[in-house]
Formats: sequence, C-alpha cells, structure tokens
Amino acid sequence: MHFSESLIQIDDIHVLTNINNHKKTERDMSRCTVFAAADISVAGPPDRARTSGGPAAYERPALAGRPPMTSEPARPKRGPSRPSPEKSAEKVLRAFNTWAFKREQPENPHLLLQIVAAAVAHAEPLRFVMYWGKGPRCRIGPEDVECLDFIGSMVARVRETHAAGAAVTLILTDTHARHNGHPEESIDSYFGFIAEEAERRGFDTCRLSGLVAEAGEAAVATADTAAPPNEVLDSLAASASKWYRGEGTAADGARAYFRMNMVEKRSVEIAFPGAVFVTFNGSKLRCLFPARMPVFYMYSLRRGFSVKPWFLPSDQEMCEPTSCRCRATEELPD
Repeated sequence: MHFSESLIQIDDIHVLTNINNHKKTERDMSRCTVFAAADISVAGPPDRARTSGGPAAYERPALAGRPPMTSEPARPKRGPSRPSPEKSAEKVLRAFNTWAFKREQPENPHLLLQIVAAAVAHAEPLRFVMYWGKGPRCRIGPEDVECLDFIGSMVARVRETHAAGAAVTLILTDTHARHNGHPEESIDSYFGFIAEEAERRGFDTCRLSGLVAEAGEAAVATADTAAPPNEVLDSLAASASKWYRGEGTAADGARAYFRMNMVEKRSVEIAFPGAVFVTFNGSKLRCLFPARMPVFYMYSLRRGFSVKPWFLPSDQEMCEPTSCRCRATEELPD
C-alpha cells in the first residue's frame, strides 16, 4: 500500500507539473503575441494579404500604458519667402548708388538708406530733387537732352527694384539766373524748354523763387549765417568770373550768391522733406546744399562727365534780348 500510494503521489505530482507547464506555455505565448503586436504597430501595418484569421496585428490594442500611435498632422505649406524691408531697401539703393551714376560717395549714407527704406515701406516713389541752372543759352540744347536722358536711365534702374519707381523734381534756379544778369526773356525761354522736356519724361519742375516765397520767414529765420569757407568762396569766385554779369566784381557776386544759397537750401528742405538732393557738383560745395537732406553726387551727361549741361558748349556766348546765338530747336534730336 505504501508503494502504490507513492506511485499515485508521484503520478499526481507529474500531472500537476504538466498542468503548470501547460499554463506557463500559454502565458508565454500570449505575452509573445502582445509584444509582436506592439512591434508591428511601431514598424507599420503589415500587408493584409499575409494575415489569416482574426484581426490583423495593427488592429489589436497596444500594450497597456502605452499611448496609441497616431500619424503626425500635415504641416501647412509655406509660400515663397519675402525679403525683409531692410534687404529690399538695400537692393533699391544699390540700383542707383553705383559708379555708373555717382561721381563720388553719397553724403550721409545712413540717412540715404533711411529715405529709401521709408519709400519701400510705404510703397511710394523714391523722391529726387535737384537744381537745374541756366547758362548763356536761351534755348534747349542737345547737352540738356542727353542729361535728362541720363537722369531717366537712373530712374529706370530704380523702377527695376522698386515697383513704385522714382519721382524727380527739377528746381529751376531762376534766382541764380537773375543774379548772374540774364534777361527775363532769356530765363523764361530756356526754362520753358526744359520744363517741356522734363514733362515728357515724367519729371516735375518748379521755380526756386517760388520755393523761397512759400517758405517765407521760416527759411530766413533758420538760414545758416556762418561765413563761407575760403575754399568755397574761391571756387564760387572762379565760377563768377565766367558767368556773373551783375553789379560789382566777381568776388562780390560770389559772396552774394553764397548768402542766397543759405536761405534757398532751407526753402528746399521745407518743401521736400524725405527726399534725396541730387547735384552735379562735388562735395567741396556741400555747404550750399540742404543740411538735413542726403546728398547724391551725380555725373551730368554720362559716366565720367560732370560739367553742367546748361554751360555747354563751353564757348557759347550769352544771348541778349535782341540777339539770340542759340542753335535752332530744329537741330535738336527727337
């Protein structure tokens, strides 16, 4: 009996052991299945054609505690990047601030860039203002036409980089012409021709005497009263010796001319805030130009040439009311 009971106990133990091993195997298989489902969900859904019976692995729940895998949301498409206003302003500045037009570096480049940036930011034309004088002729000449075309080419360069383009105003210096002794008939005739040609190119014109009258006491009260530097006075006297026909000596004419310019440059500042002042002169005469405006020193007819067109040809004699020595307008190019 003891022996049989031992066998029975051994068999019972064997049976229990097999049952436990079987349960352990089921648990291990179940665990492997869950892990396989998790691995498949990370790697991506398998081909449905390869699954048989029951839900596909990617359709089974993920491991407990692990958040469900979701696809990333579609990112919005970005349009073409736009250049910053600073870069756009620099591009516009480079369009005309080149040795193709400038005879020397512009005065106050930081203020010049600010003026350009303001025009770009407000989508407004970049404004240029400049003096246009009068020499011996009472009619327009081919030199004047060439100069106007040269200015037009600079405007075209600005328009290539700035949709609003550029606006040019020629300030006809009738006050200087009277100071030099030109008759009114000659002044009106010459500036009339210039105004017509300027209008054909989209340029504006005005008389310097009108700007001074509009500014009134504001320009006189704020005029620069400093004495002219000797080198400036010497340069003005040399020019007066050629063109001054007023009372007194050339030196007298130069000093009076300097005092006129001190009031006139303030009048220009008042009339054209936020504009660029253009001149065919060099920086040695900087004190004659508006102090609060950036100055752009430009060639006159073409690169490397800076003689003012109204003084050409250099051997031209002054026209008188009873005798005009100008070339006929029929000789001008179309």
